[in-house]
Amino acid sequence: MTTSDDVPSERHAGGADRLVELDRDHPGFRDSGYRQRRQTIARLALDYRPGDPAPVAVYSEEEHELWREVHSVLIPLHRERACREIIDLQSVLPLDPERIPQLEDLNAVLVATSGFRMLPVAGLVVAQTFLRYLGRQIFLSTQYVRHHSRPLYTPEPDVIHELVGHAATLVHPAIAELSRVLGAAAESATEEEMIRLDRVYWYTLEFGLVEEWGEVKAFGAGLLSSAGELAEFDAHAEIQGWDLDQISRTPFDPTDLQRTLFVAPSFTRLICDVTAWVRRGLWRKG
Repeated sequence: MTTSDDVPSERHAGGADRLVELDRDHPGFRDSGYRQRRQTIARLALDYRPGDPAPVAVYSEEEHELWREVHSVLIPLHRERACREIIDLQSVLPLDPERIPQLEDLNAVLVATSGFRMLPVAGLVVAQTFLRYLGRQIFLSTQYVRHHSRPLYTPEPDVIHELVGHAATLVHPAIAELSRVLGAAAESATEEEMIRLDRVYWYTLEFGLVEEWGEVKAFGAGLLSSAGELAEFDAHAEIQGWDLDQISRTPFDPTDLQRTLFVAPSFTRLICDVTAWVRRGLWRKG
């Protein structure tokens, strides 16, 4: 039986002794060294024992260099394009600009402020599993690093996305509570209800926008961790008004630039409206 501290290993089970399976269009598909590295990192999650501290991933100098490159591009973009609350949170949970932070080092602050912990997962997990763990105050985080050939792009969440996009937001009590509320709903959601919950999560906590002093600013982790998308989200995406019912009916493609984004009237409205939408059970209505 799964306890509140158990962590799932992989969405695509292939056995702990097989190389991580990558899509043929993945930047690292033909790089056997990268695939082996991914397997080594994945094993940390596969071997993780509930109750232990998050395992230490020993990153190479090349991986730290990639972190420095991405970090140096994203942070100036955050100051220009991210909402004020996100920038303020980054001072509460600052990230080392030179070395990839370890999950357990960040957990010391997260647990003290919001009760959340970041624990390892070997690869992608289905939306319902991911959200359920949020309800238990656990953020399932990958620890591998994207392929060096595409430093500003990753086709799936990597540790840069998890840390730059999500970590600091979990310090905020209202964001942490919204994450718990969404997770609690996922515990009893049907397949159709889960689709609606997942879409609302996607278009808010992952790719949400908020209005701030007449300007549209980024809030979601997917935008905060993608230099290309953060710089030009208003050029390649149709930005629509704030309507949670419409959001819950709007499909998304996680493998490409977002073509539709939704902007909330403010940071506070986004948090309050989504929390109320979930608590009132509106995700149960088709």
